[in-house]
Amino acid sequence: MIRRKAAWVVFFYIGLGLLAGHVSAQVQQQSVITLSWEDLIPEGERHQEPPVRTTPIDHDNDTPPQLKIGGVRHDLDGKMVKIPGFVIPLEGDDKTVTEFLLVPFLGACIHVPPPPPNQIIYVKFEHGAPIRQLWDIVYVVGQLKTETMNLDLGETGYVLYGQALDDYEAK
Repeated sequence: MIRRKAAWVVFFYIGLGLLAGHVSAQVQQQSVITLSWEDLIPEGERHQEPPVRTTPIDHDNDTPPQLKIGGVRHDLDGKMVKIPGFVIPLEGDDKTVTEFLLVPFLGACIHVPPPPPNQIIYVKFEHGAPIRQLWDIVYVVGQLKTETMNLDLGETGYVLYGQALDDYEAK
């Protein structure tokens, strides 16, 4: 009888441990916020009309100037996020990329005026992420910070410290 009771207690605690591990994995999974690009714009600014460009774009010369409009969402600072986007590599080698810009549409910052700073994310992967097809959309998972980076291609409103680069799956 004592052995059965001891066995039951052992199974109970093992089961509790497994349940706690499962709950912990769920909490970790739930703590990653999936964002859209609109989510990076403060709510009060989301439906504002963008300003009209007063000077024509000269596609024969340098990249047209970036419109520095809109704010960032400081409540997202330090959050673990997952966001889809296109990669513009900045640093890395032929196998991995360690720093890149994540942008909401293909060609942003290259052939057209850069999006506003709150629509460009500077991404850093400490150990590098595998290079993917540059025209494919990917999910980037990591810690988001409301930090400004000034680059030749434009100013960013966010920095993301990448932990994973996943294939994009449309919903």
